[in-house]
Amino acid sequence: MTKRANGEGNISKYKFDEAGKCILWRAILMIGYNEEGKPIRKQFYGKTQKEVKDKLEDYKKELLLNTYNVDYDNITLADYYYTWLMDKKPSYKATSFKDYETIYRLYIKDRPIGKVRLKKLSQTDLKRQYRDLMNEGITPQTIHRINTKLKACLNTAIREEVIIKNPCSLVELPKITKTKKREVLTAEEQASFIEAIQGHKLELLYIVALATGMRLGELLGLKWKYIDFTNNTIEVYNTIQRTFVFDDNMKKKLKTIEQTPKTENGTRVIPLPVSLIPKLKEHRKKQLENKLKYGQSYNISDYVFTDEIGRIIDNKKPNRNLQSILKTLGIEPIKFHGLRKTYATRLFENGVPPKTVQTLLGHADIQTTLNIYTEVMDTEKQKAVDTLNNIFNF
Repeated sequence: MTKRANGEGNISKYKFDEAGKCILWRAILMIGYNEEGKPIRKQFYGKTQKEVKDKLEDYKKELLLNTYNVDYDNITLADYYYTWLMDKKPSYKATSFKDYETIYRLYIKDRPIGKVRLKKLSQTDLKRQYRDLMNEGITPQTIHRINTKLKACLNTAIREEVIIKNPCSLVELPKITKTKKREVLTAEEQASFIEAIQGHKLELLYIVALATGMRLGELLGLKWKYIDFTNNTIEVYNTIQRTFVFDDNMKKKLKTIEQTPKTENGTRVIPLPVSLIPKLKEHRKKQLENKLKYGQSYNISDYVFTDEIGRIIDNKKPNRNLQSILKTLGIEPIKFHGLRKTYATRLFENGVPPKTVQTLLGHADIQTTLNIYTEVMDTEKQKAVDTLNNIFNF
């Protein structure tokens, strides 16, 4: 007798070789009834159980997406989330779509909560799901991210009048314990770092990061046409991201893509220190020399930061090199993003108003800027106290 796979519907072993080993699996799905009232079944075959299961799931999704009369009384959370996600796909940037797809694939699709009917979904179901995830070692930060993505999906279900209230707004989430991490270089450490990277292949990338506060993706996406050597400014107009891109069949492929910043604030003009202009011009000259040197092997583009043969720099390399250099200097390592916060810190230390810093960094929310400002001011207060202690040493 063939064995049905647990929880996977009618999937069974179909053919065996002479040794009794299964060489073909079959899945049967009932898709309706004919005019005589007899069930219509569709069959799928594959060499492995997984192959058959994937074919079955793909067909179910295709059937769901092409069915206009959706049974909202019985649709599961997983099916609704999937159809919602595919509807949103054209309007999402590749990186955002990947984030939502990851939530579906890892935390909804094959989880018990995914099988819950949407109309029956409650905060108790979510609480149980999040508790189970915590027991698996999933961090509170990730659970908050899952809830945020799921909340966006269910808000659509409310607008479509499928559900009345959003359980994601009601469920109690685990508290996030913030640990103080080192994220900024002091002025002295910054000076040591700049001295240590002289002649390094990524020297200019690091210096521009410290001088402009640009994100790594913005730096890698920077083109020469966006640098104004007359007014000494940089226009941040696009970013480079290495991410998974999904086709219409949800097949993913890792690609390097160029896209605009996530928010309107991300597109901005940043002043360049005058001392950087000669360095940038020298860098441009070196690129042109490499273009002549390597000929047809050179990858022609307008990007500022490329390797010797014109290819975009691997986005993992700047962070790895940064941490290695800092360790060599005896400085506690920070991530590449820390150079952005270091830029903001130097501005605050020199009296630049938070609103101006927000504009320069491209923060959509002033609170993000003020969080850095608060940290800087706390440090400055401590310096003031230390100074007072030295003056009034009774």
